[in-house]
Amino acid sequence: MLDRPLPHDRSQRGLMRDLAALDQALYEAVTVTRTPALDAALRRLSAAADHSKISFVVAGFLALRPGRPRRAAVLGLAAVGVASTTANLLGKRLVRRRRPHRAEDSPFPWRHVPMPASASFPSGHTASAVAFAAAVGPAFPAATVPLGLLACAVGYSRIHTGVHYPGDVVAGAVLGTGAAAAVLAAARWDD
Repeated sequence: MLDRPLPHDRSQRGLMRDLAALDQALYEAVTVTRTPALDAALRRLSAAADHSKISFVVAGFLALRPGRPRRAAVLGLAAVGVASTTANLLGKRLVRRRRPHRAEDSPFPWRHVPMPASASFPSGHTASAVAFAAAVGPAFPAATVPLGLLACAVGYSRIHTGVHYPGDVVAGAVLGTGAAAAVLAAARWDD
């Protein structure tokens, strides 16, 4: 009697199975959808987001202007540091989800970027891009929409180029939002 799972446990396992199936189906839908006008641009964007290069460039431009833009740059880079550290040193090591499988007969192999050696969950690129956007926005509102759209594009590019499942990207976005909230809260406490 004690070995039988409780109904609640069965429903949780069923929910997790359903979410994993949905995640796989969404990934596969992206991999077989023909998008020649997007492929090269998303491949370049995904590569440009490696090591938060885009965030560092934007922060550099913001830092050239004193006051709010410079403060926004500092907050954004601090959030990237928290998000990247959390995603790569905690999330990927704890969850250890395998990267998506790329079939040898993939219909669009030219859209792929090199497959990282690290675990798939969560997306560190997405976590860092969202963290930067979410930390910069409140300090420099003019950047909110452009950086938010850029962060969304970075997240999607990771699915499109075949290195992440949609669930990895969603988790990265949640982690990035949390990292930005923590940095902004610490900055307010320090003021």
